[in-house]
Amino acid sequence: MKKKIIIFDTTLRDGEQALQASLTSNEKLQIALALEQMRVDVMEVGFPISSPGDFESVQSISKIIKNSRICSLARCLPQDIDAAAKAMKPATDFRIHLFLGTSKLHTSSKLKKSFNEITDMAIASIKRAKRYTDDVEFSCEDAGRTSLKKLCQIVEAVIDAGATTVNIPDTVGYTTPTQFKNIISTLFERVKNIHQTIISVHCHNDLGMAVGNSISAIEAGAGQIEGAMNGLGERAGNAALEEVILALKVHENILRTRTNINLKEIYKTSKIISQFCNMPIPSNKAIIGKNAFSHSSGIHQDGVLKNRENYEIINPKNIGLNHCQFNLTSRSGRAAVKHRMKEMGYQKNDFNLNELYTDFLKLADKKGQIFDYDLEALAFFKRQQNTEEYYKLEYFDVQSKLSGLSVASIVLICGSQTNIQKATTSNGPVDAIYQALNKATLYPLVLKKFSLTANSEGKDALGKVDIVVQYKNRNFHGVGLATDIIEASAQAMVNALNYIWKSTQVDKEIKRLNKQ
Repeated sequence: MKKKIIIFDTTLRDGEQALQASLTSNEKLQIALALEQMRVDVMEVGFPISSPGDFESVQSISKIIKNSRICSLARCLPQDIDAAAKAMKPATDFRIHLFLGTSKLHTSSKLKKSFNEITDMAIASIKRAKRYTDDVEFSCEDAGRTSLKKLCQIVEAVIDAGATTVNIPDTVGYTTPTQFKNIISTLFERVKNIHQTIISVHCHNDLGMAVGNSISAIEAGAGQIEGAMNGLGERAGNAALEEVILALKVHENILRTRTNINLKEIYKTSKIISQFCNMPIPSNKAIIGKNAFSHSSGIHQDGVLKNRENYEIINPKNIGLNHCQFNLTSRSGRAAVKHRMKEMGYQKNDFNLNELYTDFLKLADKKGQIFDYDLEALAFFKRQQNTEEYYKLEYFDVQSKLSGLSVASIVLICGSQTNIQKATTSNGPVDAIYQALNKATLYPLVLKKFSLTANSEGKDALGKVDIVVQYKNRNFHGVGLATDIIEASAQAMVNALNYIWKSTQVDKEIKRLNKQ
């Protein structure tokens, strides 16, 4: 029989306190609802004594959330415990989470108390919290650097006092998985009443070992994992819950464990938290990063097409992501090109794969990444790649005023035609020049992405602008490079416009060929 592991989410407490700006009550509620939908067992939603705003948000979440247990943090102080209980009073069931430093460093330099005094404080606080709820968790802060003898002593004492969960945090991410596993194993060996409670772990990622430490604790007998979605938290963050959950799932037959988590909600919940917290997810982030299910190597792409499990240990659909992504670059093979053409609706008789792949490699070496419209142009209208650009920006001028209005004037060469346009906008100089270009070309565009990066340093640094625009439900990429940001932005849009024009010519050519 598989052991159920309790998933304790602290995104709204430990994760939120590490953000540059606090979340609003409504944002916290939306995150809490997403976590509930994901079916986390316990969600730590705040530290009520810390501020009136935090108290109110804990209170409002306690009124709404019904299917996950609400938990609040409290120091081992009467006023903290009372505030936590009062904030969570609307909840049907709730947990009070107490914490106190137990390492020699914390007791002497931070708390300035003896270990016996710390133990007495913990016992008294647990008994006070038990007046409000039967569910009390006690955390031995900095347990990773607490002597094993003293750690065993205080764990036994707090269990006797009534703690239903005892948390062993690696507060500063100090231990290795072997060391941390030994700590948990030692507790199970030496603490006589340990089976009267649930042992939890809360690992930080200062050395990049938070998830590894958490899994090693499960192997040693821990029954609860604490962490935050996307790995949010103080300094380098907490154990990333999505990584812990998937590690448990992938190795469930070895670890003999299970969770209540709805895996299909993981990706959506991660994105919601990323957006509300204004914390972008790194592309190479495990499970939820943009590249987690992307493949660039031709060998990998071919392997995935033959059997996904060749290079993917997790099916992206299991976490709510409906596709994996092939990045078409010079490292891609024929199989990936053929697959992408098929996905776009073309049959193998519609094009010559060998010729297409040869041209594809040449263009990929020059351009870096190849997009759908590039493939179509190579397959059906190859000569268009060698023609001059249809659109050329001959001249532009942008004036901005303190009122917020920006006026852009352009001279755009459109084939053999010259189009002069002017646009006024309150959204800034870049938007003004984009509006003028749109008027000149009459393409109904939607700007989907705009990013600016500096390619060097100093006053003459080149600014690189990358944009993605949508035209007729297809995305087109444009790049501009200049010392002037507005000029780089204009170049990027003209670059994208030329790709759109080429795609329209490809469409015409395909229609002509189909009539033959």
